[in-house]
Amino acid sequence: MKKNFLSGLMIAALVVSCTKSTSKTETVENPDGSVTTTTTVSESGLGVDTAKINDVKEKTESRIDAAGEKIDNIAEDAKSKMDATADKTKENLQKAEQDIKTEANKVGKDVKDAATKGAGKVEEGAKKLREDLDR
Repeated sequence: MKKNFLSGLMIAALVVSCTKSTSKTETVENPDGSVTTTTTVSESGLGVDTAKINDVKEKTESRIDAAGEKIDNIAEDAKSKMDATADKTKENLQKAEQDIKTEANKVGKDVKDAATKGAGKVEEGAKKLREDLDR
Protein backbone atom coordinates (compact mmCIF):
# COMPACT_ATOMS: atom_id res chain seq x y z
CA MET A 1 0.00 0.00 0.00
CA LYS A 2 2.76 2.43 0.97
CA LYS A 3 4.70 1.41 -2.11
CA ASN A 4 1.79 2.27 -4.39
CA PHE A 5 1.17 5.59 -2.65
CA LEU A 6 4.82 6.64 -2.86
CA SER A 7 5.04 5.55 -6.49
CA GLY A 8 1.95 7.62 -7.28
CA LEU A 9 3.47 10.68 -5.64
CA MET A 10 6.70 10.16 -7.51
CA ILE A 11 4.93 9.89 -10.86
CA ALA A 12 2.82 12.96 -10.10
CA ALA A 13 5.96 14.94 -9.29
CA LEU A 14 7.55 13.71 -12.48
CA VAL A 15 4.59 14.78 -14.61
CA VAL A 16 4.34 18.20 -12.98
CA SER A 17 8.04 18.93 -13.15
CA CYS A 18 8.72 17.85 -16.72
CA THR A 19 9.68 20.55 -19.16
CA LYS A 20 8.41 21.02 -22.63
CA SER A 21 11.08 21.48 -25.24
CA THR A 22 10.65 22.49 -28.86
CA SER A 23 13.25 22.45 -31.55
CA LYS A 24 13.36 24.58 -34.65
CA THR A 25 15.53 23.68 -37.61
CA GLU A 26 16.51 26.24 -40.25
CA THR A 27 18.22 25.37 -43.50
CA VAL A 28 20.05 28.13 -45.36
CA GLU A 29 21.70 27.87 -48.77
CA ASN A 30 25.01 29.73 -48.84
CA PRO A 31 26.16 31.73 -51.92
CA ASP A 32 28.81 29.14 -52.67
CA GLY A 33 26.07 26.45 -52.96
CA SER A 34 26.64 24.72 -49.62
CA VAL A 35 23.77 24.23 -47.21
CA THR A 36 23.95 25.20 -43.53
CA THR A 37 21.45 23.72 -41.05
CA THR A 38 20.85 25.41 -37.69
CA THR A 39 18.79 23.77 -34.93
CA THR A 40 17.46 25.87 -32.06
CA VAL A 41 16.04 24.18 -28.96
CA SER A 42 13.85 26.10 -26.55
CA GLU A 43 12.51 24.80 -23.25
CA SER A 44 9.46 26.00 -21.38
CA GLY A 45 8.19 24.92 -18.01
CA LEU A 46 9.66 24.88 -14.55
CA GLY A 47 13.19 24.38 -15.79
CA VAL A 48 13.78 21.12 -13.92
CA ASP A 49 16.44 18.81 -15.27
CA THR A 50 14.84 15.48 -16.23
CA ALA A 51 18.11 13.68 -15.53
CA LYS A 52 17.85 14.77 -11.91
CA ILE A 53 14.24 13.66 -11.83
CA ASN A 54 15.18 10.24 -13.17
CA ASP A 55 17.97 9.99 -10.61
CA VAL A 56 15.57 10.88 -7.78
CA LYS A 57 13.05 8.42 -9.19
CA GLU A 58 15.59 5.59 -9.17
CA LYS A 59 16.74 6.43 -5.64
CA THR A 60 13.14 6.61 -4.46
CA GLU A 61 12.31 3.27 -6.03
CA SER A 62 15.33 1.64 -4.39
CA ARG A 63 14.35 3.12 -1.01
CA ILE A 64 10.77 1.93 -1.47
CA ASP A 65 12.03 -1.55 -2.32
CA ALA A 66 14.30 -1.56 0.74
CA ALA A 67 11.43 -0.43 2.96
CA GLY A 68 9.21 -3.14 1.46
CA GLU A 69 11.85 -5.75 2.22
CA LYS A 70 12.15 -4.51 5.80
CA ILE A 71 8.37 -4.70 6.22
CA ASP A 72 8.35 -8.23 4.78
CA ASN A 73 11.16 -9.29 7.13
CA ILE A 74 9.40 -7.83 10.16
CA ALA A 75 6.15 -9.52 9.15
CA GLU A 76 7.95 -12.85 8.72
CA ASP A 77 9.60 -12.48 12.16
CA ALA A 78 6.24 -11.66 13.74
CA LYS A 79 4.66 -14.68 12.05
CA SER A 80 7.45 -16.93 13.31
CA LYS A 81 7.03 -15.63 16.85
CA MET A 82 3.25 -16.07 16.70
CA ASP A 83 3.68 -19.63 15.41
CA ALA A 84 6.13 -20.42 18.20
CA THR A 85 3.75 -18.96 20.78
CA ALA A 86 0.85 -20.94 19.34
CA ASP A 87 2.89 -24.15 19.47
CA LYS A 88 3.90 -23.50 23.08
CA THR A 89 0.30 -22.71 24.02
CA LYS A 90 -0.86 -25.92 22.36
CA GLU A 91 1.73 -27.92 24.31
CA ASN A 92 0.68 -26.25 27.57
CA LEU A 93 -2.98 -26.97 26.88
CA GLN A 94 -2.23 -30.62 26.13
CA LYS A 95 -0.25 -30.90 29.37
CA ALA A 96 -3.08 -29.24 31.30
CA GLU A 97 -5.55 -31.64 29.68
CA GLN A 98 -3.45 -34.63 30.78
CA ASP A 99 -3.15 -33.20 34.30
CA ILE A 100 -6.92 -32.69 34.47
CA LYS A 101 -7.58 -36.24 33.27
CA THR A 102 -5.12 -37.66 35.79
CA GLU A 103 -6.60 -35.66 38.65
CA ALA A 104 -10.16 -36.51 37.55
CA ASN A 105 -9.27 -40.21 37.63
CA LYS A 106 -7.82 -39.79 41.13
CA VAL A 107 -10.92 -37.95 42.28
CA GLY A 108 -13.12 -40.64 40.71
CA LYS A 109 -11.22 -43.35 42.57
CA ASP A 110 -11.43 -41.37 45.82
CA VAL A 111 -15.18 -40.91 45.35
CA LYS A 112 -15.65 -44.63 44.66
CA ASP A 113 -13.61 -45.52 47.74
CA ALA A 114 -15.56 -43.06 49.86
CA ALA A 115 -18.87 -44.35 48.49
CA THR A 116 -17.84 -47.92 49.19
CA LYS A 117 -16.81 -47.07 52.74
CA GLY A 118 -19.98 -45.04 53.22
CA ALA A 119 -22.12 -47.87 51.90
CA GLY A 120 -20.35 -50.32 54.23
CA LYS A 121 -21.01 -48.04 57.20
CA VAL A 122 -24.66 -47.67 56.20
CA GLU A 123 -24.99 -51.47 56.02
CA GLU A 124 -23.36 -51.84 59.42
CA GLY A 125 -25.65 -49.19 60.81
CA ALA A 126 -28.67 -50.93 59.29
CA LYS A 127 -27.60 -54.26 60.81
CA LYS A 128 -27.17 -52.68 64.22
CA LEU A 129 -30.57 -51.03 63.87
CA ARG A 130 -32.20 -54.39 63.02
CA GLU A 131 -30.49 -56.03 65.94
CA ASP A 132 -31.68 -53.25 68.23
CA LEU A 133 -35.20 -53.49 66.85
CA ASP A 134 -35.21 -57.26 67.15
CA ARG A 135 -34.37 -57.04 70.85
